[in-house]
Amino acid sequence: MKFLKKIFGGLEITWPKLIIAAVIAGVYTGIMAMLPFTKYTSFRDISISFECWIVFGVIIIMNSKSALDSALKCFVFFLISQPLVYIVQLPFSNIGTQILSYYKNWIGWTILTFIMGFVGYYMKKDKWWGVLILLPMLAFLAEHAMGFLSKTIFWFPHHLLSFLLCIAAMFGLVFLIFTDKKARIIGTVFSAVLTVAIVAVCIVNPPVYKTTFAVKDSADVELDNTYAVALADKRYGDVEFIYDEGIESYLVSAKFKKAGKTELILTAPDGTKLVYDLTIGYDNYDLKLKQ
Repeated sequence: MKFLKKIFGGLEITWPKLIIAAVIAGVYTGIMAMLPFTKYTSFRDISISFECWIVFGVIIIMNSKSALDSALKCFVFFLISQPLVYIVQLPFSNIGTQILSYYKNWIGWTILTFIMGFVGYYMKKDKWWGVLILLPMLAFLAEHAMGFLSKTIFWFPHHLLSFLLCIAAMFGLVFLIFTDKKARIIGTVFSAVLTVAIVAVCIVNPPVYKTTFAVKDSADVELDNTYAVALADKRYGDVEFIYDEGIESYLVSAKFKKAGKTELILTAPDGTKLVYDLTIGYDNYDLKLKQ
């Protein structure tokens, strides 16, 4: 706990240290975005979502000497780190310099960090009203947590670490920033209510990946609803044939409930079967006819 308290208020973040930290954060994030084994895992989430960057921003705020110092350091940290994420990937990108266009999504947020850093500094006053500054960040973390929990339910244990990080940050930041009892109560109750809500939403409304696709036999002939279609393991979802008037063809309509590997089985009227290996992802699938 003392170690965490030191990070959130006991560090001397000089400008050289801030710049070095920004470079490390940007390079690390760029690497995580490229490594094949990080795909669909919590390790790549830092390159896509905000949870880690919120924590970085709070650390800078809590170790700043004034509101202006906080605003400038937050702004410079993000001004350096975010372009580096894409510059690091540039030599290895199959889309060339187009990868730099993704940075435009961060320009607005980078500008806003100046304002958020300035306002956020007043959390250091350790007054009950200071938690009101933190509440939007807690809500943002909760939104991220709900997305990660939904993905975890669909493809366990993918993104579980990111979900736990968001929940830990929601409660931890309250106690690491404030010693004021009222601020801690407000922040903890707010975080608890959000946590219960996102868990309830994800359980009541579990994720479903809906898609349609055509199926063909070994002679590359499209099949239709004269065949019965089913998944070998029904836990992965439901499938049925539908007729698409736009393309005047029968397609398999799938509602996948979890990721993983199973088999798609088509049974002809005469009882013969065609079996396909089916690999399901969050928003993609791979279908191969077994020989």
